[in-house]
Amino acid sequence: MQLFQKRPNFDFIGWRWQAMALSLLVIAGGLVMLVARGGLPLGIDFSGGTLIVIEFQEPITEDAVRDALVGVEGEKVVQQYGDAQANQVMVRLPQTGPEVGTSLEDGAEAVRATLQASGVGSFQVVGQELVGPVIGQELRRRGIQAFLFAMVGILIYIGVRFRFSFGVGAIVAVAHDILVTVSMLMFFGYELSLNVVAAMLTITGYSVNDSIVVFDRVRENLRLMRRDKFDQLVNTSINQTLARTIITSGTTGFAVLALYVFGGEVLRGFAFTMLIGVASGTYSTIFIAASIAILITQGRAKRRALNAPETPRRGQQSKRQSRKARAF
Repeated sequence: MQLFQKRPNFDFIGWRWQAMALSLLVIAGGLVMLVARGGLPLGIDFSGGTLIVIEFQEPITEDAVRDALVGVEGEKVVQQYGDAQANQVMVRLPQTGPEVGTSLEDGAEAVRATLQASGVGSFQVVGQELVGPVIGQELRRRGIQAFLFAMVGILIYIGVRFRFSFGVGAIVAVAHDILVTVSMLMFFGYELSLNVVAAMLTITGYSVNDSIVVFDRVRENLRLMRRDKFDQLVNTSINQTLARTIITSGTTGFAVLALYVFGGEVLRGFAFTMLIGVASGTYSTIFIAASIAILITQGRAKRRALNAPETPRRGQQSKRQSRKARAF
């Protein structure tokens, strides 16, 4: 599929410093909010507790439900669930007692009984989740392990397939995408749940795959554009794969957007994380991964030039360029 009548020639590398500054600004803002709020809010999957979704027959405000539940023990979280027209409210209670027998049901029963006694109106419970603290800790531990194993596997794959500079660029790009995603989760008030962790693992694979496509084209161009500067070669490679990047990111983005709009509240955290991850993964491939590879490669070239000031003959230079191309 041809998106451009002429071969694109955008100066992406020329904007790398501005792009890095923007990324640092977003990540710094997210980290400040993370510290100020005492960490990323944990969903019920990890923290444990009781989550109840209540649907009222008449419109009702969060404050009215919150006032009606004053008598229920523990720190309660009351917020609108789904669309406003659905008249649904989510009530979340922390797990305070031991995870024994029917103790997990106590919070849910207390919420039902208190709302019925308060006279806030007719309602029915349309959803309920109960997770004990032991299960929550186990899920949190397994989620961290899955993420670390994925990162190690990606690092090994990149290290085997590409040179060191591109491997570092790909890993920095993945770290960038995760940090940007966490920052956006903080900005928009999403909790860390199993769905969000699954989306982050998907983001790592998507980001690395996007970087590999560009790196493969750079490796091919090293044999065809030996006389060009390395940063120009990388910029040309990005432009050559731009149509593929737009098609892949666009189709994935539309699918995830549909999931975000029509998938319901349960999948909204997953879809939002994927939306941010797709956008950030495309952005980091163009501006972050390529820029890091250029910085490392140019730094090594300068050190080699200082250690060997004499200019090699043409035959020696050709052999050195051949070895350079084979290093990918």
